Amino acid sequence: MRRQILIVEDDSTFGAMLLKWFERNGFTATLCNGLMSAQNVLSDKTTFDLILSDLRLTDGDGIMLLSWLKKKQITTPVIIMTGYGEVKTAVSAIKLGAFDFLEKPINPSILTKKIQSVFDQNKSAEEFSISLKNKKAVNINYKDNPKIVEGTSPLYEQMYSFIDLVAPTQMAVMIIGESGTGKEHVAHMIHSRSNRGKGPYIAVDCGSLSTELAPSELFGHKKGSFTSAIDDKNGFFWEANGGTLFLDEVGNLPYGVQTQMLRSLQEKKIRPIGTSNDIEVDVRIITATNENLEQAISHGKFREDLYHRLNEFLIKVPALRDCIEDISLYAHHFMEEASSELEKDVKYISSEVLSLLKNYSWPGNLRELRNVVRRSVLFSTGDTITIAGFPNLSEFNSELSNNNLDISGIKSNFFGADLEVNNRSNHALYNNPEDEKDKILKALHKSNGNKTRAAKLLNIDRKTLYNKIHLYNIEL
Repeated sequence: MRRQILIVEDDSTFGAMLLKWFERNGFTATLCNGLMSAQNVLSDKTTFDLILSDLRLTDGDGIMLLSWLKKKQITTPVIIMTGYGEVKTAVSAIKLGAFDFLEKPINPSILTKKIQSVFDQNKSAEEFSISLKNKKAVNINYKDNPKIVEGTSPLYEQMYSFIDLVAPTQMAVMIIGESGTGKEHVAHMIHSRSNRGKGPYIAVDCGSLSTELAPSELFGHKKGSFTSAIDDKNGFFWEANGGTLFLDEVGNLPYGVQTQMLRSLQEKKIRPIGTSNDIEVDVRIITATNENLEQAISHGKFREDLYHRLNEFLIKVPALRDCIEDISLYAHHFMEEASSELEKDVKYISSEVLSLLKNYSWPGNLRELRNVVRRSVLFSTGDTITIAGFPNLSEFNSELSNNNLDISGIKSNFFGADLEVNNRSNHALYNNPEDEKDKILKALHKSNGNKTRAAKLLNIDRKTLYNKIHLYNIEL
């Protein structure tokens, strides 16, 4: 029997994407555009296995929905979706009975994990796991995926040789590289080529971990250990047991949690909050960052002993501008991918377009190339990407920057399907570039250089901030 999901989201485009994702992964989903609509559907005695609701709605909010559910004695588990700066409100939601909360922009692997946690509580983990494995929603074996393309330039060949060298070992690997180069892809490759390839692969964005909830998210907790601990919770370490735990943007890991992390790595044990007993875990750690962690150490923001524990083997992912000979290879791959997903019949890229691609600096690396090619496929009227349907790259990048929309903000990065831009949280800071740069510098100073906190102060996402820092050549 297909699981019944209720989505409460007033952004029709985003809600439609969620609806499509759930349907693709074997669920039956219903979309409501607000609080009253959700109440009407739930009052019709329709039974749902999960409610996924935005915190802010046009006619109310998720807190009001939770209160109404409690009053009506409806016990359906609720996951609240929140934006940046709303973590405290999300904690309040948990206190009111929400099962968990999920920060936007949504990471599909984290969404999958949290949904699985809901059904684990309902003793249905086996059925759910089989459903997701059939849809390849959690673990992706890149080694067996024929659609994955590997660059052939000297820098890429060196990187792949390092991957093959370290993958069979148990060494902790640190992956460095610019935003958009594909660091998580490299982590997947290491996992799939190791003897842990059939085990779990859990990816965590450290920038999304708040200081208050990070210990619980990583190490788990027991019911009643703190106010909002209404059920036992398995942390990321336990969920990755026997497999790989990938910590993306590890430089954003709250300092207070770094000590607990170091102890867990040294002793290969975790202690969930509210317990006095250690649990043994067998986890391989892979980390990624585009920050200078040695500089963070000198500023007292990252533990040096943890850095050396995580950096047993270093892999650098090259920037696309340093691998010009591979641009055509990747462009054709992204063209085929987009043509299939967008139901187009685009098969070729003109020589003029290829020349433009090879002479552009690609500050957003592979992510930017993918988005540009996908846009070109969308606007192509024949079977070939030509100059007529191709954006001016400088203007394209400038437009994204001026509107404060980093390349990863295009919704093709969400579940890899659509090209619509999300403007809701990425408004422009200032029209004047100098004012914008000054605003960013002040936020970075106020946050002591912590990019996650600075992004929250500016009300933009973290990757947008990275692009702005790159654009204005801000040195930290």
